[in-house]
Amino acid sequence: MRRIMNWVFSFTLVCSNMVLTSCSNKDETVEPDKTYTGIPLVILDADIGSSTDDLFALEMLYRYDEQRLCRLLGVVVDREGEENADFTDVMNTYFGHPYVPIGLVKDGIKNPKVWIDYAKVAYMTEADGTTPMFPRTIDRHESIPDGYKLYRQLLAQQPDHSVSIVTTGFVTCLAQLLQSGADEYSVLNGVELVRRKVKCIYMQGGVFDKAEEPDYNFLQGITFALTFFDLWPKDVDMVFSPMEVGQTVEYTPEQVIADVSWTDRHPIKQVYMTCDCNTGQRMWDPMCVIQAIEGDSLFTLSERFTINITQEAYTVFTPTPAGNARYQKPGDAQWAAMMLEKIRTMNKMK
Repeated sequence: MRRIMNWVFSFTLVCSNMVLTSCSNKDETVEPDKTYTGIPLVILDADIGSSTDDLFALEMLYRYDEQRLCRLLGVVVDREGEENADFTDVMNTYFGHPYVPIGLVKDGIKNPKVWIDYAKVAYMTEADGTTPMFPRTIDRHESIPDGYKLYRQLLAQQPDHSVSIVTTGFVTCLAQLLQSGADEYSVLNGVELVRRKVKCIYMQGGVFDKAEEPDYNFLQGITFALTFFDLWPKDVDMVFSPMEVGQTVEYTPEQVIADVSWTDRHPIKQVYMTCDCNTGQRMWDPMCVIQAIEGDSLFTLSERFTINITQEAYTVFTPTPAGNARYQKPGDAQWAAMMLEKIRTMNKMK
């Protein structure tokens, strides 16, 4: 029954968005309103199909949405491959959010490393070999928009300075968004659309304690990363979660499987049952989600700074009180245990 009610709620939100779309361009010459005080409106941008911490980040957003602590506007998949969009569709459908729109990068990073090849779980069948284990909602891949186009559609529909972007993978679609021009969704170019609609971006990434160590995600698509950092508006806040923050938050495969004890028909559990997930996986990505929804008080943050990167993907930051960027600092063992418990509690929910 809960999932049915979530479907109805999600459908209502989609219908509301359709109404908003029809008038989204009307007021774009008016001075932006910076007074939005509602719940976080969130777009998740993730490289679904490689590391499993993305899955827990997405699951947590469903749970926060159900608790009315946020509204999940959409999911942008920035790893090429229809199978990655299909797995995201499985997640949306299974967790009772089938109408959350999905965007898929169409011209992104070619053949990046896959750490855990779990997208195939989307196509698992029951014992008869034909019945899908996990239903999906999207029946035509052609209906899935390019990731940056979904960004433009969703941002144009929202109040000014209301959207929190959580990005846990590459910045491919974000770079393409920033380079985009006016279209059917907005008369604003990508930079101005972000400046007007985005409140903050929470990014898993950045290297701040070792000057000569590149960031992995940025290095995989350095051209996109250079574009992103060059064009991101300097008056829109950024919060980084470097790898060492989530490194101490370990959710072991044994714990994941045991925590979903009531069924084997669970997409995350099946990933852990059928794939080798004992690869040093840590809960890096959920740290961005937790801060985006629950706020700054659970984290120790750096002073403000401005940021850019080099051709070698080294993070360059300059402390300044007027800077738009901060980064999370690692917590102690007690803090890591608290973060893990938040993730586990949500994964145990039926």
